[in-house]
Amino acid sequence: MLLGPADPLPATPRKVLVNGTSGSGKTRLCRRIASLTGLPHTEIDALFHGAGWTPRPEFLDDVRAMLAQESWLTEWQYDDARPLLLDNCDLLVWVDPPIAVQMGRVVRRTVSRRWRRTKLWNGNVEGPLRGLLTDPDHIIRWAWRSRHDARTRVDQVLVERPDLPVVRLRSAAEIDRWLSGWAGGRPAPPR
Repeated sequence: MLLGPADPLPATPRKVLVNGTSGSGKTRLCRRIASLTGLPHTEIDALFHGAGWTPRPEFLDDVRAMLAQESWLTEWQYDDARPLLLDNCDLLVWVDPPIAVQMGRVVRRTVSRRWRRTKLWNGNVEGPLRGLLTDPDHIIRWAWRSRHDARTRVDQVLVERPDLPVVRLRSAAEIDRWLSGWAGGRPAPPR
């Protein structure tokens, strides 16, 4: 069931996935939802990335432990985890900004992190910017290549889980409008 920012949710969700492409604002939205609702946010990148950008062997075990909790909130990423996350969620939020916004964010974020040598998950830092030219999986190239994947995943969810509420948010204004319905932890009120 595809909903917009003004549509009421059928129930107060306790297990929330946030879907979107790299740079769409998934983690930022998770943090905002967590601050409004008290849902515990687990940044899935922190579970996945080990030292040297290698996948952590305990990743799926950590995902299963998170899913065993009464409530949770995370980003819908990583092919091995996606089915587990989807099977256990009661709300999927799709952050879907225009491609220019999303790519602008990825570029600014990547350059800023590299320039400042920002420590990310488990001590990792962004690689050299020249990697954009030499590494086919450089985050900026990967973001461009995978920019349509979030839509494809949502289309599949709407067929496989037609009962699952999917909220599509296309702009900062839509995000703000939708979050205003969460004041006090309530889902969006009927209009």
